[in-house]
Amino acid sequence: MVQLSVNVNKVATLRNARGRGEPDLIKAVDVCLAAGVRGITVHPRADARHITHADVHQLAARLQAPDAAGVELNIEGDPEPGWLALVQQVRPQQATLVPVRPGEVTSEGGWPVDLDRAHLSGIVQDLKARGIRVSVFVDPVPSAVRLAGELGADRVELFTEPFANGFAEQMPEDELLAPYRAAAELAHELGLGVNAGHDLNLDNLGCFLRVPHVDEVSIGHALISRALFVGLERVVGEYLALTTAA
Repeated sequence: MVQLSVNVNKVATLRNARGRGEPDLIKAVDVCLAAGVRGITVHPRADARHITHADVHQLAARLQAPDAAGVELNIEGDPEPGWLALVQQVRPQQATLVPVRPGEVTSEGGWPVDLDRAHLSGIVQDLKARGIRVSVFVDPVPSAVRLAGELGADRVELFTEPFANGFAEQMPEDELLAPYRAAAELAHELGLGVNAGHDLNLDNLGCFLRVPHVDEVSIGHALISRALFVGLERVVGEYLALTTAA
């Protein structure tokens, strides 16, 4: 079974469009929990264009309730000082380190392998010392997976936009999956868990889950978009049916 973590950023985006309290982020999480989700993901950004720091604190408090026992909070983001302070306060079950590029609308790729390793390794070790599992967002290439291992991370999160784009273009599935299979196998050999996310949806997820050793998928945009037409509870159930069978 692969764990589904629902990214609720887009609920906050819609709410922020009017600057009021609707749709209610916590009510959206309640629906996800009632449907059986065991993971919630948020990605607070410096410009607070969707999830805010206040949202993160409210979500963390909600997930401490008895009916949320065992549900994991995953906080993604650029490990700049403000984000780090938030994660250190909240202490989620998982923190995913994601590079941010100037002007990006959404994440555009994993960490470059020529980064300041000592700095990022120090961040990884600090978070782990606080009892937080650390995942590093990477492209599906061996050098990036090895980088995560050298940093001391617990998991990698494979950037799946290239897979999703190729799937939409009807590229051969074996060709699409080959780099992800290789990356997941290498991560497993290095003792790293495997997460995945970005542009996964109901059309391509079943194909992607042929990749071995996947622990968790984080899905937000496609899930929330479909929920506008069929309802959040139903669409969460559709994704859980796929991940539970994997």
